[in-house]
This record gives sequence, structure tokens and C-alpha cells, in this order.
Amino acid sequence: MSQPAEYPALYLKRGEDARLRAGHLWVFANEVDVARSPLNAFEPGEACAVVDARGKPIGVGYVNPHSLICARLVVRGVEHPLDASLLTHRLQVSLALRERLYAEPFYRLLYGESDGVPGLTLDRFDDVVVAQATTAGIERLKPQVEEAVRKVLKPRALLWKNDAGIRELEGLMPYADVGFGDPPGALRVREGGLEFAVDAIGGQKTGWFYDQRANRDALAPFVKGARVLDMFAYLGGWGLRAAAMGAKDVTCVDASAAAVKLIGCNAEHNGLADRVRAERADAFEYLKALREAREHFDVVVLDPPAFVKRRKDLKEGALAYRRINELAMQVLARDGILVTCSCSYHMPRAALLDAVQKGARHLDRGVQVLQSLQQAPDHPVHPAIPETDYLKGFICRVLPTA
Repeated sequence: MSQPAEYPALYLKRGEDARLRAGHLWVFANEVDVARSPLNAFEPGEACAVVDARGKPIGVGYVNPHSLICARLVVRGVEHPLDASLLTHRLQVSLALRERLYAEPFYRLLYGESDGVPGLTLDRFDDVVVAQATTAGIERLKPQVEEAVRKVLKPRALLWKNDAGIRELEGLMPYADVGFGDPPGALRVREGGLEFAVDAIGGQKTGWFYDQRANRDALAPFVKGARVLDMFAYLGGWGLRAAAMGAKDVTCVDASAAAVKLIGCNAEHNGLADRVRAERADAFEYLKALREAREHFDVVVLDPPAFVKRRKDLKEGALAYRRINELAMQVLARDGILVTCSCSYHMPRAALLDAVQKGARHLDRGVQVLQSLQQAPDHPVHPAIPETDYLKGFICRVLPTA
């Protein structure tokens, strides 16, 4: 067998290599031949050669014996070791795409499995990179990741925002830290001609939701002269973009006091404070209060956090999506626009549309789907890994009795 001698072999059971050979990168614990390669013989994050039942190497990856996804393939074949040189190459390939897509250095620079580095996310904010490791393998490779980022980008700083809940499945503790460099006190991201202050350490995810950029661009035909409600607003990405596109009045609502404060700062910074106000409130309760006050908006944007985090939560989560969409439609003008999104991988696109339709029929209203939404192209979808295709949404016209 020709795998590098320094990498122990992780043997698969007979027939369990088919999904990997079809392009997927995950190995599940029940697919491993533990008689030949006991999982407890590996350390969390240790590099390995993934080998089929016939002894033929498939590629090099890393192991976590304590996780259901017990191994992830990083490179096919065994000619290239799992090191800074390989990560540098992956980063150069991912950067080439982003530089074709965007004129400015603000984007998701590397998107895990889709860019060939499972467990690693890199977001670029000009000369600062915010990194997130969600697996023990990437946690162990942090020095090599930093070396590759330095070599390819030479940024001012790299921050690790390692507080994603998924890390618990890998037995990893949450934390945020400076990887290297001298980060500025506050980061800024530019989008659609606006600048937004971003809290990379205390904010959500890596500080900004680049995945919705193309969808926010699509607001333009619907918001000129409109009254807009941006629910789950975070830093005001949807709402401020709508104001800049000509909306006459925008209300941004979020449950986080810190986020609401930054919305106000961002509105002021972009000269939009006269048209944008921010409210701290629970989304469901706020919409109920608007309904009772008989308030109406021309456009309502729903961009909630994931209501379905696990497959078993689908029934309950689907009901939450129906409820929030129905509440939103109750505060829409008679011929209004509903922008509705879900970042729940386990919530199928058809299920989200069904939630919208059921809510509309309960209100005796009709829906026309004008545009389907998906994640921006700096979050490319891996065709063999459905899990990389998570964001879905619709721009809908909601009409009176249908």
C-alpha cells in the first residue's frame, strides 16, 4: 500500500467506499472496519489515509473517533500530505474564484467542503480574515491554516471565531482568539455601496452574512418609495440596503441589543438615519403587536436563524416557519412583497414554500413566487454533498383574496 508512512490507515468496510468515490468527503463511524483500524487508536484530529476494504487508498484526511462523522477526506490519492502546502494550494484556488466574482475584498474566502477543506470557514474583511474551525482536524491544523493565509493574502490579522455550536459534536470548546497580527478595533464590510460596522468576536457567525448578498441585491425593484420591515435584522443588511435603494421608511427589528445599537451606527454612518430606525424585540411578539396596531408595510423581509437544527426538529420547525410567515403577511399591504428565507439545511425548499402557502390560505390570500433565492456564489454548492446547499428563500407577491 502506498500511503505516506506517517499516516495510519483508516480501513472502510466492504462497499462503504462508494459514497466517497462519488465525491462525498465524510466517513461515518459505522462505515469503518474497526477490527482492522480501531477508532479508539486514533487521536481527535489525527491525519490518516482512508483505505477501502481491498487495501486501496482513497485519499488523506483526518479522524475524530468521538464524532458520528468520524473522518473527513481532504485530498484524494496519497501523493500529497495534509500540510500547509496543500492548504496554500486550496486557498489559492478558492481565492481565484472570489476575485472573479467581486471587485472588492469582502467575501467568504473559503467554504469548507465545497472548497476542499472540510471543517474550515474563512471570511475576508479587506485586510483581516476571520476563521472558523468546526472540526478537531482543523483545530489541530490551525498553525498550517495560519501559514497558508499569511502566504496567500499577507493580511493584517487573522481572528479565530470558534464558537459554533457544531463544535460540541467534535468535543471542542468554544472560544474566540487572535491567530496573528494586530486586528482593528472594529471591522467594516462594504456591500452595495454601503459600509457596515461588524463585531467579528461578539457578533453572529463570523460577523457578517455574505451568503445573502446576492439576495439583498435582488431587493431593488421592490423597495423604491416603499415602507419596509426587516425582521431578524442583525446589523441591518437587508434594511439599510433597502433604504439605499430608495425605500422611504425602514424598520429593523432584532432581539440583540448589541445588534440594534450597531444598526443605528450603520444607518448614521451611511447617511440613512432619517429613514431607518432599529427596534429591539422578539420577532413573533413584535409582529403580533404590529397586527394589533393595524400597521402595514409594502415589503417584509424574514431572515431568521435556523428553526430546524436537526432532522428530528423538522415538524416543529416547519410550524415555526409557517407561523412567522403568516404573521408577516398579516402586516403586509394588500399588494405587498414578502421576502422569506431559511438557512436550515433540514428544511427543504419545498417545505418552506408550503409553509408560506399554508399561511396565505389561512388568511385567504394568494401568493405569487417572483424569484427563488439561494446562497451567494462565494458559498458554492458541492454536487455530491447536499449539506453544502442550505440557504433557500423566495420573493413573493402577496395578494388579497384568491
